[in-house]
Amino acid sequence: MLRLVDQYGTVTSAAEAMHLTPSAVSHHLRELARELRVPLLEPQGRKVRLTPAAQMLIVHADGLLAKWEEALADLESHRAGVTGPLRMCGFTTAVGGLIAPAAGALHRADPDLVIEVRECDTDVAMGLLAAGETDIAVIEPTPDAPPPGDPRFDREPLLEEALDLIVPAGHPLARRTGVRLEDAAGEAWISVQPEACAHHQQVMTYCAAAGFTPRIAHNATTWSVIWALVANGLGVSLVPRLAAGPSDQPVVRVPLSGDGVPKRRVLTCVRRGSRANPLIARGLVALRAAVPDRCTLVAA
Repeated sequence: MLRLVDQYGTVTSAAEAMHLTPSAVSHHLRELARELRVPLLEPQGRKVRLTPAAQMLIVHADGLLAKWEEALADLESHRAGVTGPLRMCGFTTAVGGLIAPAAGALHRADPDLVIEVRECDTDVAMGLLAAGETDIAVIEPTPDAPPPGDPRFDREPLLEEALDLIVPAGHPLARRTGVRLEDAAGEAWISVQPEACAHHQQVMTYCAAAGFTPRIAHNATTWSVIWALVANGLGVSLVPRLAAGPSDQPVVRVPLSGDGVPKRRVLTCVRRGSRANPLIARGLVALRAAVPDRCTLVAA
């Protein structure tokens, strides 16, 4: 509760994030301050900020949570016949290209193991992880994600993948070698719906770095729709290696070359202290084994 007030700057916004009323949050914070006998909030213009005592309390709470995760990991090590559930979540292409294959391999090796998979954006995944509602999150760095130094989480690099240009079969760029991103500057572009995920902003950033602003002609919310639009000659698109489209669509994936080839890094994230949990460790090993050859496995 204190962390959300610190993050949003107001009790009202923090209450909305927790699906509580502002009066309920205020009451809890007043009671906590009374029990601890220190002020926890102080005004800052129209907002509030945490007092030094409240900041110290969060640091200690993070340490206690990490120790609790370590205790759970030790207890899990002593259990016989672990059956789960193992809960994993990640963004769309991570589920399709990594989590689903990893979960399938785990299930084939141990049919009694219960695995739960959830598709969600990185900011949602981090919230689920913090709330104890998932065990492993496959994430990509986004502006909405908590910073790398957040003491609640333990991140580890998983893979690095290039982004490819996809064009209709028969397109002039499909027959060329050494295609650069700026070679597609004059094309109509197809993008993921801006509010759907971070991919749209990434495309705009990559194209700007290549010296042009793409003319976005069409938007979609799924990769299969993007593939269909490209296949029918309505534009080109930039897609990560983990993304796959329908095999019956006449689309050519063109690797880019030259300086500044667009790439993204994918990470695994668990609650700090939980990496030693045998069940979570199995999931992390399975994810690394599921990294496809078209991506680059990054040393842990």
